[in-house]
Amino acid sequence: MATLDRMNPVLLAFDTSTEALAVALQWAGGQRVWNGEGGAQASARLLPTVQQLLGDAGLELAGVDAIAFGQGPGAFTGLRTACAVAQGLAFGADKPVLAVDSLLIVAEDERACQGFPPVLEVAVAMDARMGELYAARYRWTAPCWQVLQPPGLWDPQAWAAACRSGAVTNQGPAQQLVWTGSGLPLLGAAAVPGGRLTCEDRAAALLRLAGQAWHAGQAVPAEQALPVYLRDKVALTTAERLARTAAEPLAQDKAGSAAPGGRP
Repeated sequence: MATLDRMNPVLLAFDTSTEALAVALQWAGGQRVWNGEGGAQASARLLPTVQQLLGDAGLELAGVDAIAFGQGPGAFTGLRTACAVAQGLAFGADKPVLAVDSLLIVAEDERACQGFPPVLEVAVAMDARMGELYAARYRWTAPCWQVLQPPGLWDPQAWAAACRSGAVTNQGPAQQLVWTGSGLPLLGAAAVPGGRLTCEDRAAALLRLAGQAWHAGQAVPAEQALPVYLRDKVALTTAERLARTAAEPLAQDKAGSAAPGGRP
């Protein structure tokens, strides 16, 4: 039986939207987090890891108040895996679901790495493959996050320019903006100096967001919890790959010509 303690819920959370697998459990006796390799192995490792965490806590699924999952954006197969498992467990145990923004997980992890400041603004840029980004911008003002720019599919240079100008928020240029995410190399060091590429503890960040979502009353029936897909196309065609390969030497030549000391 679930705790029925809305202030201290028992929460099971997992995310498979990236190449990493994150699983976490919170209960009256504490919490457990697990971060490991996901990707192609996520579908095989997720349920055993969930069972292990529940067993270590001496709990059964019936004792969980809600099930949280990373709803995306992210890897297409990973999103389908997390959503299907969350819905299946929730339907079977008659539990509500908390759908958590997967880019916000990255921002929340950055907040922890920054020492949990009372105010923080974060631009998240995750590699979406095919030369594009899944990107979003958030502001933390205790005790909650504000979405300044919801997750979208962006051209890297357009995203960097929009963030620097303040175009994505309509609130002027960023002053103390922190950049983070696996897509930072696509932006270039000149556009975005520094920034972390990977999460320190994705599972713990997810669990904190699940708790925030629970207290905000965001739990929904399983059938209403859906993944966030930002594009239907998941791969380049052969012709597109060949065209991109042919264009790369020309782009590099132009960049060399424009740089100091480059060819005229």
